Amino acid sequence: MKIYDYKGRKNLCGDRVREARARTKITQADLAARLQVAGVIMERDSISRIEIGTRFVTDYELSVLSDVLGVSVEWLLMRE
Repeated sequence: MKIYDYKGRKNLCGDRVREARARTKITQADLAARLQVAGVIMERDSISRIEIGTRFVTDYELSVLSDVLGVSVEWLLMRE
């Protein structure tokens, strides 16, 4: 599989995930736990890699991230 980057990052949502997580005052470990409860198995280090842009985010992960963080997918993708 060919790995693509966009402006040196592997996702568009990392900065917004960090921002939303900071707003809700939860840790990366807390976010990972909430994602796991919602059915997405993800560890704290994966959250860290998403936030710094070194990990791809799948469409279903993006959807659950938006639900757990209480924001829209469009906001996470910087469309709003």
